[in-house]
Parts: sequence; C-alpha cells; structure tokens
Amino acid sequence: MLSKESKMKVLENFYGVDYVFFGKPLSKVKSCCPVIKEEYITVKGALLSIYIEMLNLIDHRPPQITEVLTSRDIKYMAKDGARFARRTSKKIVTTEKARKDIKMELTGVIKEGSPQDLSTLVEEKIREKAYSLAIDTLMIARTLIVSKNIKEMNTWEGKIIEDSYKILRDSLCETAILILSD
Repeated sequence: MLSKESKMKVLENFYGVDYVFFGKPLSKVKSCCPVIKEEYITVKGALLSIYIEMLNLIDHRPPQITEVLTSRDIKYMAKDGARFARRTSKKIVTTEKARKDIKMELTGVIKEGSPQDLSTLVEEKIREKAYSLAIDTLMIARTLIVSKNIKEMNTWEGKIIEDSYKILRDSLCETAILILSD
C-alpha cells in the first residue's frame, strides 16, 4: 500500500507529464483530433499504473509531508519538476552516448527501408529521445533516491515492470508528438 506521500508523487507526476510535453495541462492543448487525446490519456493512465507497481516493489518512502498541500501546490511542484526534467534531458541528449544511441536508431530505421526525409527523421528521433529522458527524469530518477529496496528492480517482477514502463513511455511520447504536430 502506498503512503500518502507516494500518492502525492503519483498525482504530481500525473500533472508533470503534461507539462513535460506541452508546457501546460492537456485540457489547454488545442488538437483537431480528440481520438489522439483520448489515446494519450489512456496510455498515461497505464504508465502511471505501472509506476504505482514500481513504487510498491521498490518500497518508495519519500519524506513525510507535514503541511497541507492544495491542488495548486501539487501543480506548481509538477511544473517545477517538469522544468527540471526538460533541462536535464537537453543536457543528456547532447552527450556523445546519446548521439550514438540516436545514430543507432536512425541506422535501424534506414535499414528497414522506410524512405523519409532524413532531416525530419533525425529531428523526430532526437525529440523522442529527449522526451523519453525527460519522463524518466521526472518519474524515475527522483523516485529511486527515496526508495528503500531498489534491488527489487533486478528481479523477474522488476524486469517485467521496467519493460512495461519503457513500452508505455515510448508510446506516450509518440502520442504526445502526434498531438504536438497536429
């Protein structure tokens, strides 16, 4: 069972994910296709469900919150966390390792034979990588710091949760990019 503080972190990340992608709540994002927005919400819910499983597995124990937090406070914390995640992501994407990862992904796509404008493809892959890193920073990096049993992620159950998280995160990033390109 999650503590009150862990539940607050889940709620903060619920809002924070939107701020990472859009800089504002999804409800304020204009999109011509409501089906894509619905898919985004569905995938985000699934991702947060997996995130809750991860918190339970690694015994997430953030510091106790003694003050009363309002919805406004949580949204402010979400914006702040998203800003930090985006800044960190930008720094990481420019590293040599990230460049090699992106080159490998591009090589794989090109070998599949999907003829696309190369500059658009490069831009798309960099954006996907940046968003993935930002979501990982927002949800995972800060979580691991205050968890008591991180080694559980090396178990069979931990690997399943991690794989599920990655699949859903990538799907969420792709859906967000569709909304942004609308």
